[in-house]
Amino acid sequence: MSGLCRSLGTYTVRVAQIEAAQADTVIAPSLLAADFARLAEAAESVDGAVDWLHVDVMDNHFVPNLTLGPPVVASLKAATDIPLDCHLMIENPERWAVGYAELGAYNVTFHAEASDDPVALAKRLRAAGAKAGLALDRDTPVEDYLDMLPEFDMLLVMTIKAGFGGQDFMPELLDKVRTARSHARSGHLELRIEVDGGIAEDTIAQAAEAGADSFVAGTAVYGAADPAEACRRLRARADAAR
Repeated sequence: MSGLCRSLGTYTVRVAQIEAAQADTVIAPSLLAADFARLAEAAESVDGAVDWLHVDVMDNHFVPNLTLGPPVVASLKAATDIPLDCHLMIENPERWAVGYAELGAYNVTFHAEASDDPVALAKRLRAAGAKAGLALDRDTPVEDYLDMLPEFDMLLVMTIKAGFGGQDFMPELLDKVRTARSHARSGHLELRIEVDGGIAEDTIAQAAEAGADSFVAGTAVYGAADPAEACRRLRARADAAR
């Protein structure tokens, strides 16, 4: 079997395991907190301890920062079989989002605030082979988007203001998680709820208790001496709280 076939086979198995364990906790380290010159090493350092790698794509327009883009995502896809969780903090996601799905991203999440027709874009992402995620920034009410949730695989609730890593967790934003989880349960939706921003050992339990099942952690992982062990500790705390 060629190296490419082995890589595709391992990736397929990893994705199948995640989808079979839909109710399980997902830990997704944010590469925004890693050394951008060593992203392949950052992925390797958590392999076996995480479910996804969170890739923050920022365009210096929707948010005042500029980070990773399609060439880096393509390189990461070739370097690791950990599924990529791409969070697009960009303007005009209708133009760019499907390209990330075509590169092989497992999830492609775009911001409701940037999209003219979130449901139509979600359908295009699913057709391109990715899970579709809808992100809500700090000041965006979740109630405006509850009716759309059946069209999505994941809701990402920012627990900070989108655009920069290292911000303090804002527990008051967990009310959105509680509302969305209650809506999903009442509607029998298979919806992952991801939280992003300030997630660490002292905050992850609050988010899990509110109804989140997927957790993005940056500094708490890549600021640790042992990133993989940091992920295992985060998972244990979330599992205990859920």
